[in-house]
Amino acid sequence: MILNEKCVKCMYDRQAAKTDNDEYLAEIKSILENRSSVACSAEMNYAFNQAHEKYIGPMPSFKEVNKKYNDLVLSMEKELESIIESSDDPLETSLVMARIGNYIDFGVIQNVEESTFLELFNTIKMREDELKTYESFCKQCTNGNKFLLLTDNCGEIVLDKLMLRQLQKRFPQLEISVMVRGGEVSNDATMDDAIYVGLTEEFDVITNGEKIAGTVYRRLSGKAKQAIDTADVILSKGQANYESFAGEGHHAFFTFLCKCELFIDRFSVPRLTGIFVEE
Repeated sequence: MILNEKCVKCMYDRQAAKTDNDEYLAEIKSILENRSSVACSAEMNYAFNQAHEKYIGPMPSFKEVNKKYNDLVLSMEKELESIIESSDDPLETSLVMARIGNYIDFGVIQNVEESTFLELFNTIKMREDELKTYESFCKQCTNGNKFLLLTDNCGEIVLDKLMLRQLQKRFPQLEISVMVRGGEVSNDATMDDAIYVGLTEEFDVITNGEKIAGTVYRRLSGKAKQAIDTADVILSKGQANYESFAGEGHHAFFTFLCKCELFIDRFSVPRLTGIFVEE
């Protein structure tokens, strides 16, 4: 998903709000002005992080934040799984819940509020306009053998685990793989998080091979590229994965919450509306 000028301005303004370091901001401006014609936001943020380490110092760690939200959702796991199991369509319910976890995004939302996150669980059914995508998703899972989940944030991956359990129950023939980030970047899920929440105990988990907040195919490790190339069904979670993976020629399903103006305008929906689309 190629950046537009509105996105470029937003990205610069967010960096300027963090610091008044002139050398750093000059570098950010140069990165944005000299970006590739096919550059996406994930690549820009990767370059920003390198500039931050050069002019300011190490990027702040989100390990404590990740643990906090992993622990929060882990504490909810049994109750949420009970709700899922007792619903009319456990897979549908688990997909909606997994998307709710996409709210935990410190890279986009300046003030992530636990109360707002919990309130989102008041609506756990898909809208009518999403059911056609869901029908296609189920059909392709029925006919497929390999399934790949592209994860996004900490905490969210606990809900992903619940969703994958339902997917495995509905389609037992599926060989399920999960892709996390290749290193710590914002509060995105890493292999450490996957181990911590028990995801690795149930499913095959790999990394994208780099500390980049997204799925940029040309920057993936060989193993990650192979996982994408051989998957019959791909489910991509979160805005960053949509921005970096949509429009790249891969057949995939995308689900996320609309958290910034670009997505709110693109899909003509209120803030924090969930989206489930197929490309």
